[in-house]
Amino acid sequence: MAAKFLTLACIRNESFGGLSPRPHYPSMPKYPKGVSETERDVEGSEAKAVFSVIGMTCSACAGSVEKAVKRLPGIREAVVDVLNNRAQVMFYPSFVNEETIRETIEDVGFQATLIQDETNEKSIQVCRIRINGMTCTSCTSTVESSLQALHGVQKAQVALATEEARVHYDPKIINHNQLLEAIEDAGFEAILISAGEDMSKIQLKVDGVGTHNSMRILENSLRALPGVQDIDVDPNVHKFSLSYKPDVTGPRNLINVIESTGNGRYKATISPEGGREVHRKEEIKQYYRSFLWSLVFTIPVFLTSMVFMYIPGLKHGLDTKVVNMLSIGEILRWVLSTPVQFVIGRRFYTGSYKALRHGSANMDVLIALGTNAAYFYSVYSVLRAATSEDFKSTDFFETSSMLISFILLGKYLEVLAKGKTSDAIAKLMDLAPETAILLALDSEGNVINEEEIDSRLIQKNDVIKILPGAKVASDGFVIWGQSHVNESMITGEARPVAKRKGDTVIGGTLNENGVLHIKATRVGSESALSQIVQLVESAQMAKAPVQKFADRISKFFVPLVIVLSLSTFLAWFLAGKFHGYPKSWIPSSMDSFQLALQFGISVMVIACPCALGLATPTAVMVGTGVGASQGVLIKGGQALESAHKVNCIVFDKTGTLTVGKPVVVNTRLLKNMVLQEFYELVAATEVNSEHPLAKAIVEYAKKFREDEENPTWPEAKDFVSITGHGVKAIVRNREIIVGNKSLMLDQKIVIPADAEDMLEEIEAMVQTGILISIDGELTGVLAISDPLKPGARDVISILKSMKVKSILVTGDNWGTANSIAQEVGIETVIAEAKPEHKAEKVKNLQASGYIVAMVGDGINDSPALVAADVGMAIGAGTDIAIEAADIVLMKSNLEDVITAIDLSRKTFSRIRLNYIWALGYNLLGIPIAAGALFPSSGFRLPPWIAGAAMAASSVSVVCCSLLLKYYKRPKKLDALEMQGVRVE
Repeated sequence: MAAKFLTLACIRNESFGGLSPRPHYPSMPKYPKGVSETERDVEGSEAKAVFSVIGMTCSACAGSVEKAVKRLPGIREAVVDVLNNRAQVMFYPSFVNEETIRETIEDVGFQATLIQDETNEKSIQVCRIRINGMTCTSCTSTVESSLQALHGVQKAQVALATEEARVHYDPKIINHNQLLEAIEDAGFEAILISAGEDMSKIQLKVDGVGTHNSMRILENSLRALPGVQDIDVDPNVHKFSLSYKPDVTGPRNLINVIESTGNGRYKATISPEGGREVHRKEEIKQYYRSFLWSLVFTIPVFLTSMVFMYIPGLKHGLDTKVVNMLSIGEILRWVLSTPVQFVIGRRFYTGSYKALRHGSANMDVLIALGTNAAYFYSVYSVLRAATSEDFKSTDFFETSSMLISFILLGKYLEVLAKGKTSDAIAKLMDLAPETAILLALDSEGNVINEEEIDSRLIQKNDVIKILPGAKVASDGFVIWGQSHVNESMITGEARPVAKRKGDTVIGGTLNENGVLHIKATRVGSESALSQIVQLVESAQMAKAPVQKFADRISKFFVPLVIVLSLSTFLAWFLAGKFHGYPKSWIPSSMDSFQLALQFGISVMVIACPCALGLATPTAVMVGTGVGASQGVLIKGGQALESAHKVNCIVFDKTGTLTVGKPVVVNTRLLKNMVLQEFYELVAATEVNSEHPLAKAIVEYAKKFREDEENPTWPEAKDFVSITGHGVKAIVRNREIIVGNKSLMLDQKIVIPADAEDMLEEIEAMVQTGILISIDGELTGVLAISDPLKPGARDVISILKSMKVKSILVTGDNWGTANSIAQEVGIETVIAEAKPEHKAEKVKNLQASGYIVAMVGDGINDSPALVAADVGMAIGAGTDIAIEAADIVLMKSNLEDVITAIDLSRKTFSRIRLNYIWALGYNLLGIPIAAGALFPSSGFRLPPWIAGAAMAASSVSVVCCSLLLKYYKRPKKLDALEMQGVRVE
């Protein structure tokens, strides 16, 4: 089940013209409609073109490009990679040319350029960068704009919740150092996470190095090593950051080079990569320290201004005049609040300067303006008191210092809460074991040495020993031993899977009862676990369409708040100046100017753009993380948003509603023939097909060749796959046709009455009938059974109760399709459907007003998966189906369809709640801070309380999203036992 899932190719970029790897399946449509048999012999004239497509933002864009290109005549295959903004088209030049394809892509609304120099080197690379210092969506927009403006950058995504940027760029035009410089020029700290997805990255700490010259010698030694791509050196801490090709070299080789260069004087170790968690912990510590230091100064300021003034003895001491009207209390507050304003609050000044320098305004601008207004007015008041014999000053030093303290407390709590949104990734990473037992083998395969090593030091082709009860240290295959491995943490398969020589294993799974020796095939970022982590991280980076609402607001939010704040100040000041309200409204400790200033500052600091910016990404982060822990991989906010609206689901049959492991249960021969010879001819034909029914026939045929484990079948010439119908080939100079009834009729093969009766009987038993013709005569009928997944009927019933319509679309015959549909409770059935018919049916349903999800597992489902609003791929299905889908159901359980829809609905109700809270908070808070309640009730919101409320709003939005961590599947699913049926 897990083997096919290992690639998770939507993340990786390897060969195949720089696009995600896609195996060729004979069942893909090959020729334009109406092309005759003779014209189909133009295989040699097939051509390939790769286009750079700029402007795609999500899988829906990729789907529209793919659909438009596939409609052209002469297109054999079109593959659109939204991650790398590329389209690869296989076509027949006699029907269509590159320029027509390019114009078609541009007609869809995207800029397309033909890539002439198509070499093995990837034209587009993806760079991941951590960004420190972003506070709200205004910051993300600034960084995105700075990156998009660079020549060579195709797409830039910046996520506030993850504090990361993912940049798609052309390495021939621009390098990752220039990307880092652009971010730093925009006023933020940039740290490279990875550049180029075909490389592994490692950080090595070297002990024993004395001079910078020694570091240079080590750097030159490492650069000379084959496979080393890029080296960054930090000589101060004796650290190397290296990118290397795992096919060529590995971490042990790098460490050996360092230690041998120093003749044993140097000791190299892998240092932590400084991942998101390390940075998050450091950020939490920084805010905690800043908050504690601000308290040290703020508490005395608060006590002298708000508490000691009511204690007679202390009040007299604080009111003692030093110079003219300047008192000891005012000097104390001034001295104590200054370090809070300019040292501890320095981050707000730097953040404001960086934002304003690039023509944008963020939360730091509001805080800096508010605290400066309070502080500098207080300084003016104190200085005037020192130079006047009759001016009685009122200072607001407590306002500025308490404001900064509460905001730092809010940021500390917010970062603490945001750290918990990525718990799912941390749990996935923890599945990998820390150590592994490395075996050294002699030329005959005997073990000559065992060594326990850090699992991060495993290299490709290493032989690793896995003890009973230990976790498998790396993806690979068994070369010795037998055992059972629990793969539920990766695939969801409940029962342990038997493993023996030649079987694949997945890193992070649990070996149960035997010793295994495995050869490592995928290490580092190539492993299944890393791919899943990357998929979840990628999903958390992608913005949901609903987030555009917050992005639009953020552009004018801060300027609008500044205008409202100034308007509030002027309105109250002018009203006081011209006696617009009774003097009794003014508190005894201040005048009308000070009252107006407090109202203005309160408006400025109560407004919170952060809460709006965090409303969507934090909920999407937690939602996708929870989904991953439940075996539902959701590829980003777009898929999550579409899934919650789904009201119609189109199910494929084989491998989706059924187990997907068909077996031959009956054979009827219509001609005198030896059964072994019959199956040799049929198997020789079907062995070229990837279809599950073909595989079932080949497996059954092996029973007649029991003496061989992997028998070789006779050569099949002129093999042709007729999509949705069957196959034909010439075997031993005999024409063999294997397929359904419609294929036989198309090929003008007569179907006798007794064969018709057999087909009816087979279909009545919910089995699939396959007809075999040899030299133009119907020779045999096979009955193939693919049992229904347990609980399929219950799933359809639950979907009905959720007001979701279910439809069955299959390439199988009508009889079998109707029998299956009746058994599970589906009313609408489309049978004998070719791949393009499935996609057309999806489009028709969309035209009728349905939001359609397609659930499938095969290559022939990929057009429909792309066409649907939400494509859901069964995890055990083909790689191409997994790539085409928006949601991957890793456990291959139908119940996860319900989990995916229910989780998306819960996530979006949480996002709506976040927006109601964030918007409602600002819409209510700003008028109250502006003094809307003051005339009627005398209620006034002091600036420091307004600042505390602003800090609390961000924390409350993040905590609201975090409640999703306690998501539970619908209770109806708990009663279902749907762990799959194993067909031996």
